Amino acid sequence: MSSPGDTPAAPGPVGLGLGLLSIGRAWGYRSEPPPPEADARRLLECAVEAGVRCFDTAPAYGTSEERFGTFLATLGSRREELLVATKLGEHWDPEARASFTNHSHDALRRSLDQSLRRLGRIDLLQVHKATAANVGAPDVLRALEYARTLGISCLGASISDVAAAEAACAVGLYSYLQFPYNALHRTLEPVFALASRHGLQVLVNRPFAMGQLLHDTERPRELVLRESLDHVLRQPFTGYVLTGTKSVDHLRQTLAAFRSRGG
Repeated sequence: MSSPGDTPAAPGPVGLGLGLLSIGRAWGYRSEPPPPEADARRLLECAVEAGVRCFDTAPAYGTSEERFGTFLATLGSRREELLVATKLGEHWDPEARASFTNHSHDALRRSLDQSLRRLGRIDLLQVHKATAANVGAPDVLRALEYARTLGISCLGASISDVAAAEAACAVGLYSYLQFPYNALHRTLEPVFALASRHGLQVLVNRPFAMGQLLHDTERPRELVLRESLDHVLRQPFTGYVLTGTKSVDHLRQTLAAFRSRGG
């Protein structure tokens, strides 16, 4: 069983990480397409050079794992400084250009094998589209046990409701919970205290509501970034806040806002 001591720790106790959905498929408040390969590579290079250490991807993120894996192969010993997180349970159909869920053991195992081929090593493996019903389901637990035989000891659940978070904590296998939280989406606020009670770390995604908080305002971007991060960081947790940008400039602005408040 994983324990908090097995979990790569975030600095500070909260660090800024980079979610990689937007480099692999259309995403965001305006559903923008992914960037060209060269721009995605530049974003990843900028993030590592700027000190970002947590990167979150998934098979359901289109070409994200492939692009990120190609980049990781160029890092040499610097790869050891990173927390590389991916998922299993939601899959990508490249012909339909759509994702679908399948939490059967065979599908999960095939997905994990493919992710390992792409990424080389996985530091954190999360159940994608985790629910109260599947976080402890036999097929999921078998797949996670297979992951442990491959040297993946840090496990998490990417949840979208409080019941799933409670079920994941009850299983006693997970070290991380990932979920969306921002000023427009506060329904999962109780999960922060729940994770803290159980000694779990947190990955907060969508801190800017997929860009809505930045686009639907005429207020200065720097102010909105800082206020949005403050809203998240007022919660009690350790882990990472994941920005999902595909823009180098936006990443730098977010890092500046994060660090200006002592993050």
